Amino acid sequence: MVHRVIPLLDQRTHALRSSTLVDGPLADTLGRPLHDLRISVTDRCNFRCSYCMPKAVFNKDYPYLPHSALLSFEEITRVARVAVAQGVRKIRLTGGEPLLRKNIELLIAQLAALRTPDGQQLDLTLTTNGALLARKAQALKDAGLQRLTVSLDGLDDAIFRKMNDVDFPVRDVLDGLEAAHKAGLSDIKVNMVVQRGTNDHEILPMARHFKGTGSTLRFIEYMDVGATNGWRMDQVVPSAEVLQTLQTQWTLHPLAPSAPGETAQRWAYADGSGEVGVISSVTQAFCADCSRARLSTDGKLYLCLFASQGHDLRDLLRGDASDDHLAAALQHIWQGRNDRYSALRAALPADTGTGARRVEMSYIGG
Repeated sequence: MVHRVIPLLDQRTHALRSSTLVDGPLADTLGRPLHDLRISVTDRCNFRCSYCMPKAVFNKDYPYLPHSALLSFEEITRVARVAVAQGVRKIRLTGGEPLLRKNIELLIAQLAALRTPDGQQLDLTLTTNGALLARKAQALKDAGLQRLTVSLDGLDDAIFRKMNDVDFPVRDVLDGLEAAHKAGLSDIKVNMVVQRGTNDHEILPMARHFKGTGSTLRFIEYMDVGATNGWRMDQVVPSAEVLQTLQTQWTLHPLAPSAPGETAQRWAYADGSGEVGVISSVTQAFCADCSRARLSTDGKLYLCLFASQGHDLRDLLRGDASDDHLAAALQHIWQGRNDRYSALRAALPADTGTGARRVEMSYIGG
């Protein structure tokens, strides 16, 4: 597995000499704050969804990271603690499939103990495919997980088995959602990636199923992440079309964002039975408000989901760097950020395969 990496051992010293360490929120070159940190805890997954980890690429010969390359829970918590001091208020654990990481509850407990400079708890959440959720839900809640997002691309069992490409039944994911509710996990979201000709006929059945359940269904435009999913624009179902489909059955009212930089546009059912959301990452880019950084399983910090290179924090963590050195590196990285791929997508030259290879979503999380 080869990824372009920017070493930071020299940059950390330069940053400490040439600038004053910021004690508080950071802003990038476009004035966007560092607010969200998404942490990938494994590059492995037990599904082989074609839009993320197609089986033809991620097969038995794929070079997954060795365990020694993965950040330990203590290393992850250290990065999180430094990031929280510089403005991070939300942490999302991702993968691959994060519930495959052994003893993930221990990491959740460590992160749940962190506090902002003014003593507030973090918004701590996790995204999962739900395959292991039924057996893990109570332990996740007990460890301090606050919220949960489950990826589910349809209710039709044949379609779902085809999309996950490992013949996994949809019933087991639904059982996991029920277990999460019983465990007391609140604000559960269900994410559906919509692909034209594959599962777009499942939009209304999914909405009917989750309407009034307390779970918020969100429809995500199929994105050109990574380099192996064979993305084509004609497979994208625009969010505007999804909303038109929903409005053939229900009256919807727009809602204000629940937080700055929120990716989903929220819509409430007029009868008060909940809400749905759409994430228009292709047709209505939200780069202008993006406040997210992504920490890979092996300690690379990426500033965009569509990035082709990361910044190596692992060498700092495993060297003699102090927390001030780590904070200076983080400051240096974020203050130089100008990423806005989605906003520029239409103006970019066609991908001929000669440019930098984008990092896979399974490596840095969604």
